Amino acid sequence: MAFDNSEHAVALQRFSIAVKLAARSGDAPLSGHILRAMAHQALDMGFRHEALQLAQASVHGQRYAAATPRERALLGVVHARALAANRYNDRAAKALLRAEDDLSNAHDGIKEPDRTFFFGEASLAHETACTLRDMGDHQRAVKEFRRSVRTRGAAFRRTHAVTLGYMGATQIAQGGVEEACATWASVLDAMEDGIYSGRARQRVVDMRHLLSPYRKRGIPAVGVLDARAASYLAQVG
Repeated sequence: MAFDNSEHAVALQRFSIAVKLAARSGDAPLSGHILRAMAHQALDMGFRHEALQLAQASVHGQRYAAATPRERALLGVVHARALAANRYNDRAAKALLRAEDDLSNAHDGIKEPDRTFFFGEASLAHETACTLRDMGDHQRAVKEFRRSVRTRGAAFRRTHAVTLGYMGATQIAQGGVEEACATWASVLDAMEDGIYSGRARQRVVDMRHLLSPYRKRGIPAVGVLDARAASYLAQVG
């Protein structure tokens, strides 16, 4: 929860305690799950080398081998993201394929730990899109972001907003300014409807930064969206 609220120092402290307790209890998959979360946090903060070290640790030995298929997929796709962030594109592509295979092996007959409840097709598509984006394949990344948006359940509205934020950033990187504005308008719809998290708010900050080169070009959608984003940020502080 602290991570989602961008309270990174608190989150790191609690992750560190949690991973020590998991190791002490001899629960290797739980250790892997927490290390994976720490890798995810490091990626969000831009610490790509540290993220790769944590992600590699999360899939080492029994942390991966003793995990259920759904958890293996979760560990594996974040490992893929960390590899892509460090420009190991071939290894990242192989890790993506393995994560897809692992998730395809998950079924109702396998008892999964409660901590994996959120991870399914939508989450895999989101992480796959982030990996493809970092590999430089923006077209396929947008396709996977769309799949994530299409398949995510209504219960995960905060994550939905983050996915849309990333999708808009990828669209504008391809030159699709008005397309990105339409996507980002959906982010603000969700945020103004009462959804809040530090991670989602950061997408609005990033949105304004990415729009800044287009503010003086007379594109109506840019002006409208930028004004909405500025108003939202002023309200939430």
